[in-house]
Amino acid sequence: MPTYTPTTPDGIVELCLSHVTARGGRVVAVIDGADAARPDDLADRLADRLRAVGRAAGVVRMSDYLRAASLRFEYGHTDQESYRSGWFDYRAVDREVVSALRVAGRWLPRLWDAEQDRSFRDRRLDAAPDQVLILAGPMLVGRHLDVDLTIRLRMSEATLRRISPPDTAWTIEPILRYSEASGDADIEVRYDHPDRPAVAVNDPRSHHPDRTC
Repeated sequence: MPTYTPTTPDGIVELCLSHVTARGGRVVAVIDGADAARPDDLADRLADRLRAVGRAAGVVRMSDYLRAASLRFEYGHTDQESYRSGWFDYRAVDREVVSALRVAGRWLPRLWDAEQDRSFRDRRLDAAPDQVLILAGPMLVGRHLDVDLTIRLRMSEATLRRISPPDTAWTIEPILRYSEASGDADIEVRYDHPDRPAVAVNDPRSHHPDRTC
């Protein structure tokens, strides 16, 4: 079991900042968390801090990399296995963000507008030599993406059921099952109380879930 140390919301940002800035060149980081944990918010705060210290930074939200409605809802609107494996276009994230950054030095901020059920038609952006991209959303750790740093915001089932909107309660079980099966992130955050988080840092030299699971 990892050993958790109490910290603060700002402390989480600074810890992530130190791990990202320790890496030179282009970096891809993952912030994994259920929507109720608001991983996008932490990604935005980290990106702001990176820019403040002179590093190019962008945030890619998994809500902008959903698959088409015909694929997401093929087995109904609340099918748990579909949510776990068929809602988010991880292959497109690899192709258009991670691999595109590594190979071509370009990346696509958004792919699919779920409300309109059509492409955003965004243009690919040129990456700076020291570009940092932060992927934010649920069930990202363990997707075999070539990322440099993984951060997971863990919430208990009781907390998720208490704070999640009723129409999303059906997503809690697949998120928890996936989190348990995918191994630990490089930085694990107990996030039941976001104003009073606790953090455990794993040794990436001995374990990297996205490259080994």
